[in-house]
Amino acid sequence: MPKNKLLLIDGNSIAFRAFYAVQNFESFKTKTGLHTNAVLFFNNMLESIMEKEKPSHVLIAFDAGKTTFRHAFFDEYKAGRAKTPGEFKEQMPYIRELIEACGIKHYELADYEADDIIGTLAKRVDPTEYDVVVLSGDKDLTQLASETIRVEVTSRGVSELVTYTPAFIKEKYGLEPMQIVDMKGLAGDSSDNIPGVTRVGEKTALKLLHEYGSVENLYEHIDDLKQSKMKENLINDREQAFLSKKLATIDTNAPIEIVVDSLLYEGKELEKLVPFYREMEFKQLLNKLDTSQLDEAGESLSDIQFEHVLDSADVTPEMFTDEMSFYIEILDKNYHTAEVQGVSWGSCDSLYVSQGDSVLHSPLMQEWLEDKTRHKNVYDAKANLVLLHRYGIKLTGISFDSLLAAYLIDTNDKSEDLAEVAFNHDYYELERDEAIYGKGAKIAIPEESIFFGHLARKVKALETIKPTLVKKLADKEQSELFYEMELPLSHVLAEMESTGIAVNAQRLQEMKQEFAVQLQAIETRIYEQAGEEFNINSPKQLGVILFEKMGLPVIKKTKTGYSTAVDVLEQLKEQAPIIEDILHYRQIMKIQSTYVEGLLKVIHPNDGKIHTRYVQTLTQTGRLSSVDPNLQNIPVRLEEGRKIRQAFVPSHPDWQIFSSDYSQIELRVLADIAQDEHMREAFREDQDIHASTAMRVFGVAETSEVTPNIRRQAKAVNFGIVYGISDYGLSQNLGISRVEAQEFIDKYFEKYPAIKTYMEEVVREAKDKGYVETLWHRRRYLPDINARNFNLRTFAERTAINTPIQGSAADILKIAMIQMAKRLKAEKLEATMLLQVHDELVFEAPESEIPRLEKLVKEVMEQAVELSVPLKVDSSVGDTWYEAK
Repeated sequence: MPKNKLLLIDGNSIAFRAFYAVQNFESFKTKTGLHTNAVLFFNNMLESIMEKEKPSHVLIAFDAGKTTFRHAFFDEYKAGRAKTPGEFKEQMPYIRELIEACGIKHYELADYEADDIIGTLAKRVDPTEYDVVVLSGDKDLTQLASETIRVEVTSRGVSELVTYTPAFIKEKYGLEPMQIVDMKGLAGDSSDNIPGVTRVGEKTALKLLHEYGSVENLYEHIDDLKQSKMKENLINDREQAFLSKKLATIDTNAPIEIVVDSLLYEGKELEKLVPFYREMEFKQLLNKLDTSQLDEAGESLSDIQFEHVLDSADVTPEMFTDEMSFYIEILDKNYHTAEVQGVSWGSCDSLYVSQGDSVLHSPLMQEWLEDKTRHKNVYDAKANLVLLHRYGIKLTGISFDSLLAAYLIDTNDKSEDLAEVAFNHDYYELERDEAIYGKGAKIAIPEESIFFGHLARKVKALETIKPTLVKKLADKEQSELFYEMELPLSHVLAEMESTGIAVNAQRLQEMKQEFAVQLQAIETRIYEQAGEEFNINSPKQLGVILFEKMGLPVIKKTKTGYSTAVDVLEQLKEQAPIIEDILHYRQIMKIQSTYVEGLLKVIHPNDGKIHTRYVQTLTQTGRLSSVDPNLQNIPVRLEEGRKIRQAFVPSHPDWQIFSSDYSQIELRVLADIAQDEHMREAFREDQDIHASTAMRVFGVAETSEVTPNIRRQAKAVNFGIVYGISDYGLSQNLGISRVEAQEFIDKYFEKYPAIKTYMEEVVREAKDKGYVETLWHRRRYLPDINARNFNLRTFAERTAINTPIQGSAADILKIAMIQMAKRLKAEKLEATMLLQVHDELVFEAPESEIPRLEKLVKEVMEQAVELSVPLKVDSSVGDTWYEAK
């Protein structure tokens, strides 16, 4: 019969370790303000050790109070410890609640420490029946180690453990486990204020114990020691040595009332754990719980009634009202190509579900979807618009989008699954898609009852959380941002995505050949300089060539060898010509694989176009991002990268590509927000802002005297300030000393004092509120703004400075896009808006419309919003996107 395993956990030390497992505990708070970092990491440690050890019996022991029997003979025991943080103390009751919900007993005993409870139980159980595992955050309990007692001590927070066995202790210290207390008798323990012997540290204590074995035996032979200061200290501190050993010795005969039979572990008590996780807002932990276990715990989803619509013929007018939720299920993020798995719609009282896409062919369904007077509440309006466009359906009447609303309410929330969004807004009657469909290669539609129930619950979730989201938007003054900007923008983006942009596949194929020839030439040069052929794409082989064969100085090493990262190679450029070739090779290789070959793979076979997806709910500044493929990241600084744009062409003969982008929009927003008169004056007078800054900061008298290098430095300072750059960052950008960089920054603030005031005020406001906002109340929360950790805090401060600027610039572009889409229709132009790339909008239009389009774009973009400085747009036109730039 296998032995039982008793797991004994030192609750106080593990809780304390859990509290300090992260440097910024301010990031871990519930909506009510309760800190949860200690609870969360205690939970994680508990799960980890339970999974690893699979104990049959478990106890978590706690200290009962600040005083123990040890204080009776040494008042100063554990004195001098730093005051326990209030943020830690407030979590201790919740840690005990967590332990109970996990189905584990906890125990404490007046006048005794957790160590004594653990020591007593560990020694009391029959070693022939039980193996014992002890978990602690410090090494005091290692004295208990034996053939049947293993002590695990946390290392690096709570993520790693060091195993103490008699053999390990012998190897590490040359001692038996019980001699650990002798070592503390001589060397003391500052963490517990155990004094030990004056000027005897661990190294000296070990040397003495290797010779004499124990404190007692050492003092029996004290006269044998040579006369020295150490001997003098040993004699003078004799009583202190014995006292220290006594203090360090765990009492293994404490009067505990708990018995091992009562510690049988029978699993988590989910009826307690589920509501506890919800209270702590541990959504990821909640999502990890086994659905079948939830059923057993009485926490299964409530029954849901719905009507199964078999096909389009079963759709009737009675199934539609003027206000309903609508949901289309796909299992692939790319809704341009994804197959429709099911459709659901309805209200809380009447829910309808259908498998596949058959109901989308119903004239009644199409009529309802296209009726703008009948309001639809959806999840991801843009996806719905594009999906239905594929069926020839023009979806109108979208009154609400829960995904967009949830994103605006908290941009830190990156949830895409409706269940997680619902959970975040206190609705729990929906399971995550992963629980229903699986993940990765195992994704599949489950049996009908489960699938239809899931679809019905999604509609009910949309119906239920909408009022909550509407109220939160209003409370945060974001209703206008939602209804006037983001929701209309989703329609504009959907139209752009569905339209797509034409691509000249033949030109891409030509580039592929051109780059292949170029790569081969660079490759040959590299081999000639290296004196041999090798795999240039292998960091290991490249490292050997550069640092062993060619003898270049080693800048950095990794676990697998020499670092050949870009930053390392940049530092070696002056050392050998081969470095420049390697960097160039990598750049061309990336352009070839990511963009040339990558774009060829995503050209749609039906129309020869590329249909990107704009992610509207990702960035915390409000900027759009582009995926499948990412058209915003096509490199433009390298000529080879810019050439990729040659493949983007108009979709009709005699049409052209037209491009417009805002000139220095972020600096203009900064001038407006900060109300800096000098910067506003420069923009109002249409001065070159970087030349103007150079003249003020570097004391240049005339514009003609501003050299390209001086202008470059001024530009670096201008944009550096926008991103809250430090003297170190600016020194790296400009290749100057930190002292010089700081002088530039100081001079800048002297000449633009209102900008410095803005930066100080926005950081102060962020520290007070915990967030910053754009001009249109787009909010970004900054959990690290009051962090004790310097790096975390200063990064949050830089973010506080930049977000209102970058976010407001992104908002302006969105407003311009909405207005531009309206005006193109109103003016009855054939011109079409194709792409948005950061501050740039790309159109295609008949050549005959270009003059009208140019005038219209300038008018709309420059007058999109009213700032205290003018907005300026630069435009260009060409037969390809490349020529238009």
